Amino acid sequence: MAASPFPSCDTIVVLAPHTRAGATILAKNSDRPPRECQPLLQSTRRVHPQGATVQSQYLEIPQVRETAAVIGSRPFWLWGFEHGLNEYGVAIGNEAVLTREILPATGLLGMDLVRLGLERSKTAREATEIIGALIERYGQGGSALYDVDFRYSGGFIIADHADAYVLESSGRQWSARRVADRACISNRLTIDTAGFGSPDVESYARARGWCDGESPFDFAAAYSNKDADDPLTARGRLARSRELVSRNGRRTVREMLAIIRDHAGHGET
Repeated sequence: MAASPFPSCDTIVVLAPHTRAGATILAKNSDRPPRECQPLLQSTRRVHPQGATVQSQYLEIPQVRETAAVIGSRPFWLWGFEHGLNEYGVAIGNEAVLTREILPATGLLGMDLVRLGLERSKTAREATEIIGALIERYGQGGSALYDVDFRYSGGFIIADHADAYVLESSGRQWSARRVADRACISNRLTIDTAGFGSPDVESYARARGWCDGESPFDFAAAYSNKDADDPLTARGRLARSRELVSRNGRRTVREMLAIIRDHAGHGET
C-alpha cells in the first residue's frame, strides 16, 4: 500500500452548554485529494422490503427495515459520506487512522460506516453502537482512494443535540468513550481510558503481544502503528485543535470554522 498522499484532517465537537448558541456544534475539514469533488447527497426516509440488501462501496450487507433521511458530503466515487447529518439531528465525522492491523481488500470503509450510522440511528449513542456492531461483523478494508490502494481504519465523532462519542477502530476491533464537553480527533488513535467497545478488544491485543495484560488497558497504545510514529502528521494538528477549542468562553460557529481552517499544526512532530 502506498503512503498517504494527503495531510491530516480533523473532526471537532462542542456540546450545547459550551457554545454561544446553546446548540451542539460538530465541525470537520476533509483533506482528501484536492481534485476529488464531494457533492452533497440527500436521501429521504425509506421503508425497505423484508430481505432487502444495501450495496456499500465493497460489500453488500442486509438492509434494515427503515432508513432515516440523511444529507452527507460524499466523495464522487464513493457510496458513503465523509460527514453528514440525519433527520433526528445525529451528525458524524470520519477520520483515517493507521493501526497495526493489515486490512483486507474488501470490507467497510469509514465513509460507509458514517452513512450507515446516520441511516440507522436516532441518537448518538445508538449510532455509536450500530457502527461498532458493523465493524465487528464485517470488518474494514478496501481502498479509500480512487487511484491509489490506501487502506485505513476509521475514527469518528458521533453527536446529537445533547450527547457525543468518540469511536476509534482497528480492523474489527473498536473502542468508544462519551464526550464530557468537547473533543477533537485527527488521524491518530486517542482513546486511552476505559470506555466501551468490542468484547475482545483487550484479549485480541494481548494475544498478539500488543499489551501486557497487567497495566490498565490503553486502546491507543495497543493498536497504534509502531512502524511510523506519526504516519499522517496528525500530532501537531490534534494539539492545535485542542488548544483552540479549549480556550476560555463559549464557542461559536464562526470560531469553529476558523479552527478547522487553521493549519498551523501541519508538519509538526
